[in-house]
Amino acid sequence: MTGRARGRARGRARGGADQQQQQARRPGEQAPPSQPPSQPQPQQPPPPVPQGVMPGAEAAPGPPGSGRANYRGTAKGATKPGNGAGDVPRPPEEQLAQMQLGTTDVGSLDPKEISGEKRLPWRNPYDDGKYRPAHIADKKGFSGRAVDLKANFFRLQTAPNWLLYQYHVDFRPPVESKRMKGALLASHQELLGDVRAFDGTILYLPKKLDDTVTEVFSLRRHDNAQIKIIIKLTNELPPGSLQCLQVMNIIWRRILSLLNMKQIGRHYFSVDQAIDVSKFKLQVIPGFQTSILQYEEGVMLEADLAHKILRSDTVLDQMYAIYNQRGQRNFHSECSKFLMGSIVLTRYNNKTYRVDDIEWDMRPSHTFEKHGGQKITYKQYFFEHYGIEVTDEDQPLLVSKPKKRDIRRGQTENIHLLPELCTLTGLSEDARADFALMKDVAAHTRIDPNTRADRLVRFMEQMDSVPRVAQELKNWDIRFDRELVEIKGRILPQEMIYQPAGRNLNYKQEESDWSRDMRGKKMIVAVPLNTWMILFIRKDSNNARDLSQTLAQVGPPMGMKIAPPKLLELPSDRNEAYLQTLREHLNQQVQMVVCILPNNKKDRYDAIKKFTTVDHPVPSQMVVARTLMKKQGLMSVATKIAIQMNCKMGGVVWNLQIPLGGTMIVGIDTYHDSSKKGRSCGGVVASVNQDCTRYFSTVTFQMSHSELQDGLVVAMHPCLQAYYDNNGKLPEKVIIFRDGVGDGQLDAVYHQEIPQVNVALTKGGGKEYKPSVAFIVVKKRINARFFTKPERKNAPHSNPQPGTVVDTVATKPTWYDFFLISQSVRQGTGTIRVPAPCQYAHKLAFLCGQSLHRPFAKALADKLFFL
Repeated sequence: MTGRARGRARGRARGGADQQQQQARRPGEQAPPSQPPSQPQPQQPPPPVPQGVMPGAEAAPGPPGSGRANYRGTAKGATKPGNGAGDVPRPPEEQLAQMQLGTTDVGSLDPKEISGEKRLPWRNPYDDGKYRPAHIADKKGFSGRAVDLKANFFRLQTAPNWLLYQYHVDFRPPVESKRMKGALLASHQELLGDVRAFDGTILYLPKKLDDTVTEVFSLRRHDNAQIKIIIKLTNELPPGSLQCLQVMNIIWRRILSLLNMKQIGRHYFSVDQAIDVSKFKLQVIPGFQTSILQYEEGVMLEADLAHKILRSDTVLDQMYAIYNQRGQRNFHSECSKFLMGSIVLTRYNNKTYRVDDIEWDMRPSHTFEKHGGQKITYKQYFFEHYGIEVTDEDQPLLVSKPKKRDIRRGQTENIHLLPELCTLTGLSEDARADFALMKDVAAHTRIDPNTRADRLVRFMEQMDSVPRVAQELKNWDIRFDRELVEIKGRILPQEMIYQPAGRNLNYKQEESDWSRDMRGKKMIVAVPLNTWMILFIRKDSNNARDLSQTLAQVGPPMGMKIAPPKLLELPSDRNEAYLQTLREHLNQQVQMVVCILPNNKKDRYDAIKKFTTVDHPVPSQMVVARTLMKKQGLMSVATKIAIQMNCKMGGVVWNLQIPLGGTMIVGIDTYHDSSKKGRSCGGVVASVNQDCTRYFSTVTFQMSHSELQDGLVVAMHPCLQAYYDNNGKLPEKVIIFRDGVGDGQLDAVYHQEIPQVNVALTKGGGKEYKPSVAFIVVKKRINARFFTKPERKNAPHSNPQPGTVVDTVATKPTWYDFFLISQSVRQGTGTIRVPAPCQYAHKLAFLCGQSLHRPFAKALADKLFFL
């Protein structure tokens, strides 16, 4: 391919303030009824509640720049000439363009509002009560014993009457360029002060100007035109207002930049402190993920440690390695398989991109067009703008398609990247399967609670030790505490885990592990395994025999009789060998199929699962051969496999006391289908007995590529039918656990999914059927970390005990929310796990969306076949 390249490099250089200055684009920027469920007409969903506003947009100070200030004194509030912005630092301009604020159009305001005689009211965005019931004055619980905790939050400290002042800025004659606007405004530093946030229209200052309307003049250098700037006060914002929080987050990003941290993706990292894991050609870069938000008792900064894992070699190095291993014949296909969908980092600007394609016909010598129509080669561009000498003239170019936010900004063309200048991020599946590699990486990323707490405190102490940072905070008149916030938590009473004949499981609450005590104790319902088969290749024949013998040994003490299996040796490990053997030997009497796999190859796993869950439904168990290699641990492995197989066949291992009678518990999760872009699979599981140990499952597919469930009406009806079939009545209470929902989707869940649940209940039980419904959104991707407060001054921090609940300070004022520590963690700080119904729904959606790509056979709907 010659001449103009197909697509352009992303972004444009921003060398001057004038919009007319032409620069090159930068590659790489930018009460129950007695009858069964009926089929009445669907009930209309309730009217929607007004949506709350939770913008995540950003603002940033205007740039220092050109333009001479001039004051005519004709306007009230005119001041003396300023001395320019000088070297006042500012946040990146990209953040300015992202700021989307619901500000009032000043041109439509009442003159009294503009003059200050009539102050604009500030509406508290945290009083709508949509996600927090109005009748609940205090959401703090009372059961359990109190415990003193700390968390990774730091309180914002401001003066008692601190306000952020919002102004509307108008330029006459109009100025289109935001950079030019910022430059013209920056020349009035004496009037505005040392710090500000400006997005081209809205200006935020930490101080109030003398007059409500201020007029100043600046000289535009390129044409010597006098530009009149009208600055009008429109609002006074307290720290908890949404606009103020946005500005504070921009200020904080500026502070991280002043600490010499680089933004990679959403977070900031200390690139100069990268740790080399040279044995595996990796780098671990430490950093922080932070956010400033309104919490229960005020505004706080949430901060946690983050790590970015990068390859120390380039994408081009890895392409050469593939060529040397595979040769020319399969080079293109192997490279595409290796790189497609991966995330790369361009070191010259620390931006990340997804690799969507490879342009094999394009080279660094190809050209792209500058703003003025002038062409420049990729090689020449990187030398002129970054001083980088491209060494490989024959490398193809990587393609990254613009994201939705890029398209909204006007970037519609593909982004081309040079493999020589890209580094892969994260770990591949093969790398994650490498025990030695993961052990080395974990040594740097798995942080114990005391080290985590200490690093966070030391990080906040830097605010005082770095003069530029201290001055920035002083100019805005804000400060953050240097110590972790303290919280009063509660430890709930220990739950009893029941088994037959009063032989209940014993465990320590602080450990929450009863796997050892399971061995030798009978399960609640043990399904005899009389007819089953094991498939294996020749080299795993010993593993197959060892597994069958050990299962026969561990099963009877748990009440599970396990007969000898039919051992089926395969001629090869090809997918068709497994499927052909299943076709020959599978019949209605077979209760379980066990396959010992030589590795975790996805296409083989998918093929077997499709056959056993869609074509010929039977519970199946996949075991990777290396799991059976360590003979000293085979008893433990076999015990867990036996328990899992019992559950898949409809058995029950243990149960808990469920205090609410007539309750159906539902789990919902969504997984994006890997076979079709934009297609999602929704998994729904529902309990059908009093102990909530047996579940009915169903899936729905939708083309919205959304986390939200569009087919809940269809999915809930068979669940209600299954509950009625098992209990002779419909449930009196329905508790729904919804997983996979982000903060920005809460409104959509409220307006879209809850009405569907109401329609499904009416459709299933009639208009008179109105059970109590609780809809609980479960979040596991959170950055909150909790520590037990040391009893002595120099004692180390530790992880909270399982059963610890936090329902104050770190919770949100608009939500009816809480945190629950549900498990013991021996290494690292740990994460908050999800309720069992959520995990079931996730596994179901993952199996159908990742492997089956279609609904499973109805014969398996009453079994936990997906575990």
